[in-house]
Amino acid sequence: MRPSRTPRRSPTPALLLGLLITVASVLGYSWQISGQISRLRQLQTDLTDRNRRASLQLLRIQNDLNLLGLAMRDMREADQPYPVIAWSAQLDRIRVSLADALEREREVAPAERTPEQSEYLAGSVAQFWDAVDRMFALAAEGRDEEARTLIRVTLQERQSSLSNAVARLLVQNNESEAQTATRVQEIYRDVQRQVYWFLAVTLAAIVITSLYLMRANRRLFADLAALSDERRELARTLISTRESTLREISRELHDEFGQLLTAMGSMLGRATRRLPPDSPLRADLREIGEVAQSALDNVRGLSQTLHPSILEELGLESAITWHLSTVERQLGIRVSYEQHGEAVRVDETTAIHVYRVLQEAVSNVARHSQAGEAAVHLRFDADTLVLEVEDHGTGLAAADVRGLGLVAMRERAELLGGTIEFRHPAGGGTLVRLTVPAGAGPAA
Repeated sequence: MRPSRTPRRSPTPALLLGLLITVASVLGYSWQISGQISRLRQLQTDLTDRNRRASLQLLRIQNDLNLLGLAMRDMREADQPYPVIAWSAQLDRIRVSLADALEREREVAPAERTPEQSEYLAGSVAQFWDAVDRMFALAAEGRDEEARTLIRVTLQERQSSLSNAVARLLVQNNESEAQTATRVQEIYRDVQRQVYWFLAVTLAAIVITSLYLMRANRRLFADLAALSDERRELARTLISTRESTLREISRELHDEFGQLLTAMGSMLGRATRRLPPDSPLRADLREIGEVAQSALDNVRGLSQTLHPSILEELGLESAITWHLSTVERQLGIRVSYEQHGEAVRVDETTAIHVYRVLQEAVSNVARHSQAGEAAVHLRFDADTLVLEVEDHGTGLAAADVRGLGLVAMRERAELLGGTIEFRHPAGGGTLVRLTVPAGAGPAA
């Protein structure tokens, strides 16, 4: 007796736990990556774009300072046909443009800009315009030479200082932009590393889960294979036990009851012959003898039905022919029989299983198909034996296909290493086709 197997734990809880961990990891990683991308976007907005706008305004300031430098160069020349006061309108336009540029630059100044730098630039510009106002005041009084001297001594120097300060701020903005680009690249590299780590962890989780599933499936299929072997062994044992029991009952009926009824018939015959011809007991004894003979015929028929001795003595073809000859009388249906191919001798085990499948199939036709006739074909193809039982009745329902009789037919086919099919022909009804090796015994 095989040892009982302990039930294995279902892999479902472990798989659900792995799924939850994977989903949580994906959500956590997605949240982290989204945060890093948001920080990167904010960094680009706050630093890169702001630096660029500030640099544009610084270039505008530098351009205005250059225009001031050109204007003051023309103003300080004594041979100019225009007095110094004539340049006041141009410098006023430059003052307005420069003030607007400074205001816009102060709004978008980068975070790295110190308050001292902003105050120095604003103070230098204010001092420059104060000196310009004094220069135009001198020019308005007709003191052009003093005004030109102020331009040469003070204004040009302050304009140059302002240009240098703006140039330094531009360099600082460029350096800040380069640092921002470096930080962005670092963030990209960090995100890339995290993506690689996440992919590695995910692949590892997939591999572990796959290995676990493969192991669980191997164990499951091993259990199923063991159960299938046990089921096949049980079916073989049950069928063998059934056949052995039927064989013993058949022999008991044939040998014991058959011989007893035969002896009774002989004794009745002797008793009848000893009576006078005109004795009234002769008719009674003759009637008893007929009853005994009928009982003997029934016992022999039942013995053949349980286990046909003709199967062992004359072979499968003769047993099929004999059985089908009794079907119409016993079951009430007509059966046509055809044999195809050159018959070969099959072993006793194959013969009894094929015979039992034929019995069950013909019995199903009589019980379920509501058909008055059926056709049986026995075909020998090389090393293969094919038995077909066909009717054109109502056909098999789904419940009939799962019935015990059909299950037993499948088990017999598997024991022989063959196959059995239940089909619905084009004309309706059922076709049972059994295909087994001609010399097959029970499958190992």
